[in-house]
Amino acid sequence: MASFSAIVQTPVAKVANKARNTAVKAQKNVAVSVSSLRNSRAAVLGGSEQARLAGAVSRQQTASSNHRAAGLRTNAAAAAEVSTEAGKASREDVRNIAIIAHVDHGKTTLVDAMLAQSKVFRDNQKVEERIMDSNDIERERGITILSKNTAVSYKGKKINIIDTPGHADFGGEVERVLNMVDGVLLLVDSVEGPMPQTRFVLKKALELNKKVVLVVNKVDRDGARPEYVLDKTFDLFVDLGATDEQCDFPVIFASGMNGIAGPEPDELAENLEPMFEMIVNDVPPPFVNTDTDLQMLITNLDYDEHKGRIALGRVNAGKVTKQMSIKIATPDKDPRSGKIGELFIYENFIRTGVDEVMAGDICALSGLPDIGIGETIIFGAAEPLPTIEVEEPTVKVAFVVNTSPFAGNEGKFVTSRNIRDRLSKELERNLALKVEDGDTADTFLVSGRGSLHITILIENMRREGYEFCVGPPMVIIQNDPETGAKQEPYEEAVVEVGEQYTGAVVDMLSSRKGQMLDLNACDSRGQCVIKYKIPTRGLLGLRNALLTATRGTAVLNTVFLEYGEWSGDLKERDQGSLIAHETGAVTSYALFSAQERGNLFVKPGDEVYEGQIVGVHQRAGDLKVNVAKKKAATNVRSNKDATVVLNEAKTMSLDDCFEYIAADELMEITPASVRLLKNKKMDAKAMRR
Repeated sequence: MASFSAIVQTPVAKVANKARNTAVKAQKNVAVSVSSLRNSRAAVLGGSEQARLAGAVSRQQTASSNHRAAGLRTNAAAAAEVSTEAGKASREDVRNIAIIAHVDHGKTTLVDAMLAQSKVFRDNQKVEERIMDSNDIERERGITILSKNTAVSYKGKKINIIDTPGHADFGGEVERVLNMVDGVLLLVDSVEGPMPQTRFVLKKALELNKKVVLVVNKVDRDGARPEYVLDKTFDLFVDLGATDEQCDFPVIFASGMNGIAGPEPDELAENLEPMFEMIVNDVPPPFVNTDTDLQMLITNLDYDEHKGRIALGRVNAGKVTKQMSIKIATPDKDPRSGKIGELFIYENFIRTGVDEVMAGDICALSGLPDIGIGETIIFGAAEPLPTIEVEEPTVKVAFVVNTSPFAGNEGKFVTSRNIRDRLSKELERNLALKVEDGDTADTFLVSGRGSLHITILIENMRREGYEFCVGPPMVIIQNDPETGAKQEPYEEAVVEVGEQYTGAVVDMLSSRKGQMLDLNACDSRGQCVIKYKIPTRGLLGLRNALLTATRGTAVLNTVFLEYGEWSGDLKERDQGSLIAHETGAVTSYALFSAQERGNLFVKPGDEVYEGQIVGVHQRAGDLKVNVAKKKAATNVRSNKDATVVLNEAKTMSLDDCFEYIAADELMEITPASVRLLKNKKMDAKAMRR
């Protein structure tokens, strides 16, 4: 039986693709007729091989003919199709797109190439890689955390581009951004294919009926398999319940790193022009009414030292002008008055002041210090738009005032009021975050979409000078609305690992209440892909355990699936902690004895205090050790003193500490240090609530 990807490779299919290339060059409707290919795939299920291929060929020819006909439509015919319902019309001079993908599939790198080829930079200007990742943490970690706006011009048309995060933990950013655009570029790695976050972002785009342009990226990678990736992406569309129209998505093959693209993997142009053509021709222009009252939904916030709060959004109707008196409203609240200060649009990657912005464009404005995300700016008889909804958090942690013996030594903002004000400020922009008061006045429960979501907040606060303690992560429990049964969040975990480690990975995931969904045969690189449905509780601490079991080679990706039945108790951490017995400076003499008890986090000269966690015990249960003990001074020199060999201290990053801490432990956060300590105030039961 011929496979779908095999049909794509038939000679006649190649002819159809050639016809599609002609349509691209004609700057009209270019699309791979994936829905036609799906019909071909269905035809494959019955009849002889010859009949199946004939059916596929016929459908390909029909699809190609349809696309050529669409590509040759005259401007007059296209204009005749434009609806004027309620005074709306297409703004042909603007396109609004978001770039969505799984983490590390090349979104930001592709935007860099688009900016470079749009003559954003001078010929002699040195441009940093990942220019859109302006946040220090983004550059250090190589990930996108906050969505970014930019715009380029192509043949007289303005293309607003929004770069989005790839991690599921920052899905709230993606959900907000999709409200501003008419289409998305869905990037998929030509080797990895669709991954968990690909499913999440595509699901959101389809639910909002956004036009999807598939970009099979990194086609120049070793082991690239673009036809396989196209096949798998089509299957993903079908799995998500996409309509026939949505399944008929355009496809472009590209290498964002090299700034090249083309209609076929082996027919890449010397630049990204084929992709720009596809954006202009396949992403619908804004369909808006520019002659009515103003209506603008705020979807993002920024801050400027001189201008204060900057509100960002798309003008849905009418026009907005600077110094304009407006109303700020939501569907469930009375409107309040305001006056817009300055008005900006995005040109390249900077904000440029303008006098007015028409419906269909994306802009930023100042002068409204109390405006929030999800509110609508209106004028006259315009009605507020529905507020933005994002998925609920699944993980929470306790933020508490630091009470360790070293409290106040390294931080600038240390009081509960400081922490409360900072968390309240975070809520203004971070819609996926929730904050509520804890059991005491100095405790705040912070809920987020995952561990990374919360650790990024912790790292930002640490760099801003805040000092506080953080408890262990806890999943958010719900009750079934019908039966009242306890439910917990489940996630899809996909692990890519070498064949020799598959047994260890399967054992580890199964022991954490995971249910195997799929185990793919190893590819030519000897890599296997294992897919599990696992409770979010089972993911806490899993990443480090996987890296240890696979010698640092495993790659773990997760995405939230659903709330399901409580899976029962999970096995606690196998090893206990080594606890400092007294306060003082760590000595080599003390470490030489203590290192026999486990793996230490500290080195000679470090200051520690009683109750601080200084290492991992090699057995279950905690053990107190004196790492500050000094050798008694004598007049006798021992040869052993000159041959003391210490093991290298284990470096614990903030993420490592966050995964390590148990129910009766805390993480002390300061601008200079991250320490672990036993929690004297919160018992294990309180932390599990």
